[in-house]
Amino acid sequence: MTSADNILIITCILVAAAWFTSLSTISSFSSSSAEEMDSYVGDACSVTRYPDLCIHSLASYSSSAKRDPRKWARAGVSVTISEAERASQYLARLESCNTTRGRDRAALSDCIELFQDTLDNLHGSLGALRNFTGQGFDSQMRNAISWLSAALTDQNTCLEGFSSQDREDKMKQIQLLQKRVLNTTYMTSNALALVNRLATSGPERSGEILA
Repeated sequence: MTSADNILIITCILVAAAWFTSLSTISSFSSSSAEEMDSYVGDACSVTRYPDLCIHSLASYSSSAKRDPRKWARAGVSVTISEAERASQYLARLESCNTTRGRDRAALSDCIELFQDTLDNLHGSLGALRNFTGQGFDSQMRNAISWLSAALTDQNTCLEGFSSQDREDKMKQIQLLQKRVLNTTYMTSNALALVNRLATSGPERSGEILA
């Protein structure tokens, strides 16, 4: 084995370790910690399927968003874009390590393409949320929701590429990949819930829309 091979292996191990640490931080966020959070973010995240993760990812927006559902919706999509970008980078680095084989490698290649679509869809949703007008509220909300739903479909399709491969010898890197993608789906689901809340609240609930 050449020194270049050794360096590549070490790099791949460090990439996996970094993502594992990030996931551990997210998963260790407890309900008791959520109760200590600001009431604004707690109220906003109460409509989501994964409220602890929602609070953990959006707590820094509490002072600016307060009780404005539009700001929370935009924040939810923004942090999801950041998470999807990190996941996309991880997928690309994992592919460059050239350690996956056969069906795993094909599924990884599909995931990389699907996450490019995911990012396009998420940016489309954020664009819709940033360009509201009072008269076009309903159509703009439908667009924002459609973009998010498409992003969620992309992520689930990525996961399905590995779901039939539940082998005992499954590579640790593949397991970490699935956790990273799954975490992105959780955040997308939360963002969708926040956008749906804005849709049901109407334009009058957000001063920015009609200002």
